[in-house]
Amino acid sequence: MPAKAAGRAYIGISGYEYKPWRDRFYPPGLAARQWLHFASRRFNSIEINGTFYSLKSPAVFAKWRDQAPPRDFLFALKGGRFITHNLKLRRSETALGNFFASGVLALGKLTGPFLWQLPATYGFDADRLDQFMGILPRDSGEAEEVAREHDHRLRRGALTEAAESVELRHAFEVRHPSYFCAEFYELLRAHRCGFVIADTAGRFPYAEEITTDFVYVRLHGSRQLYVSGYTDDELDDWALRIRDWTRGDRKTECRDVYVYFDNDAKVHAPHDAMRLAKRVSALGVTVPGESARGFDLELAEPVSDAEIAQQQHQAR
Repeated sequence: MPAKAAGRAYIGISGYEYKPWRDRFYPPGLAARQWLHFASRRFNSIEINGTFYSLKSPAVFAKWRDQAPPRDFLFALKGGRFITHNLKLRRSETALGNFFASGVLALGKLTGPFLWQLPATYGFDADRLDQFMGILPRDSGEAEEVAREHDHRLRRGALTEAAESVELRHAFEVRHPSYFCAEFYELLRAHRCGFVIADTAGRFPYAEEITTDFVYVRLHGSRQLYVSGYTDDELDDWALRIRDWTRGDRKTECRDVYVYFDNDAKVHAPHDAMRLAKRVSALGVTVPGESARGFDLELAEPVSDAEIAQQQHQAR
């Protein structure tokens, strides 16, 4: 039997619209409307977290699509908090329809994995999760069917026809201790969903459970949540893990790996993402679009605590 091709590594940032990054990551004088164009030429994936806070419109998704590179780039999309936090995944068919009809289908081949972040305020409920995972679309055709269940809340238009045919992946980031159990992991495997490996500086439980054919990693900071940067040794360690996940072995298959840095408060996220991408590439891992991206981009000094205090940090 021929060997399966090794997986790919997508390494980027969680969000890109941060005012403290102005003149530090983003060049002086660069207008905010050009930030996505700039960032998407430095990373091969960006996790969009604005979709967590509110429903967008087809025009917004089209703008994101048009500003991003046409190839070797993916958007990861964070599922809406109305579904995960308000409804707590219950009776979510219409809300899920609104989410997918809000413009998601415009992204086409730029569509990466979907992140469903569950709060630490409610525990594991196997039946609830089984039902929700069962209605998640696994390709653009199923997403069209889900999108048709939207209601009147999409006041800025609805999109129910996919731009291109793509497969869809879903991953769950959990924080309540009750989720860290064999029953939850087996449920993820049964539905081919990923378990998000999340480094939260010890704030929430941690596990490295691989449940499907891809790995999703969120790096919120190893010592201080959303604030601390990663040391050379820490990045070396993550690079080795990514290499092993993409290559697999005789017992495990090769997997694509998605990594997003969320330690954005002091402008560590973009710097750490490029440092990690450079290390992963040096280990021989396929990093799509590597030759077109500036891993060696010089960044200014991190933002000071006083400057952070002047900016209202994005709520989570």
